[in-house]
Amino acid sequence: MRIPSRFIGGVLVAALLTQMTACGSIFFPDRRGQIDGKVDPLIIGLDAIGLLFYIVPGLIAFAVDFTTGAIYLPAGKTAQVNPEKLRPAVNADGSIDNSKLQAILESELGRSLPLNDPRLIQHRGSAQQLAMFGLLPPSA
Repeated sequence: MRIPSRFIGGVLVAALLTQMTACGSIFFPDRRGQIDGKVDPLIIGLDAIGLLFYIVPGLIAFAVDFTTGAIYLPAGKTAQVNPEKLRPAVNADGSIDNSKLQAILESELGRSLPLNDPRLIQHRGSAQQLAMFGLLPPSA
């Protein structure tokens, strides 16, 4: 028995559309359960793409994301550490000890950051930043 290509195409389109619905719930599951906040423009755009594929998938995407709260940006989360707590990671010559810095950031932020990743871009600090820690800039 031969299955018509229109039927297979319809099933494929339906499967793709169901994958696009509720983009915020798929991409940011940790945001679920929020009640309000600032709306994430990325999720709005992704949900709006669903409107291009007829109205129903887009409306479903918006409804699911608003209902679950995944459309809202996370509120109240910061990634700031007091500079005084970073002092043990700075060597006397102004260089940074990545292992000490990683331990400090993990204890303060509760996250493990891959500071030994070869793709990590490191920037040199200024003399003013070193002076804030009471250090002299390394001699050239």
